[in-house]
Amino acid sequence: MTSPSRRQFLDRCLRSSLATGVAAHTAPWLAPAPLPAAPAAIRPPVSGMLHLKSRHREARGEQVVEIRKTLEWKVAETAIIICDMWADHPCHQAAIRVDAMAPRMNRIVSAARGLGVTVVHSPSSGIKFYEKTPFRRRILSAPAAKSPVPIASWCKLDPKTEPPLPIDDSDGGCDDPAVRPKPGFDRHQHAAIRITGYDGISDNGQEVFNFFRQLNIQNVVLMGVHTNMCVLGRSFGIRQMVRLGFNVVLARDLTDAMYDPRDRPFVSHTRGTELVVEHIEQYWCPSIVGNDLTRVAAVSDVAGG
Repeated sequence: MTSPSRRQFLDRCLRSSLATGVAAHTAPWLAPAPLPAAPAAIRPPVSGMLHLKSRHREARGEQVVEIRKTLEWKVAETAIIICDMWADHPCHQAAIRVDAMAPRMNRIVSAARGLGVTVVHSPSSGIKFYEKTPFRRRILSAPAAKSPVPIASWCKLDPKTEPPLPIDDSDGGCDDPAVRPKPGFDRHQHAAIRITGYDGISDNGQEVFNFFRQLNIQNVVLMGVHTNMCVLGRSFGIRQMVRLGFNVVLARDLTDAMYDPRDRPFVSHTRGTELVVEHIEQYWCPSIVGNDLTRVAAVSDVAGG
């Protein structure tokens, strides 16, 4: 779709900023008029190469070894999915940790967006708040694409391919001293994380797949919460993205688990999250740190480079 002409843009600015001070009969061309919804423009592909210092784990005999490798990903083929970074959460401690994480995540995502990386915001069950935005329309306008495997509404742990998680989250994992129900909590995305530019909004795996196929996305970075639950299991989460054939990494410093130290294996909350990250590194995908998304390799973003 083409962008509005310069004249159309100026007309809109004048209507919004000047018309309130000019009588319609003296300047009829300034009279307020309903405007059609702006087209949801698609991000232009640009050059640039990310060098991501990844970490994964392999079983060698009775030992599990850590392996470091540099991944070279084109920015034009790379997307970030931000999972369930809600404005609030039923678990107070979980909400506090999201509050602390959100500004850091926004800095990383803003830098990656500036390089040309695609950003998808996925505040599950909060999509209704964004239905009339261009970010939502951008996802919905992507042509339907046939997935190589079924896209499940939730990808459960399959004991045939993955052992149990290293933490006990059977009670929900909330580490509040006294867990209290909190119905109707705010599922907007956290206000510290900006939604702007060519971003998209969806909590539906098929919609995300359609959007990625339209943009020729090959590489996916997952960040957000919670590592042992939604980041793994959502229809746009790690298990599903790996099964769909994308190259996937987890931003290990921009995630958090639902784990209570009163449960097995009786370690700190921080260590509980690390254990889940290590599980993902061994059975699903490598991890990276967010700062790797803030810069491209030297001169790789030069035209023709």
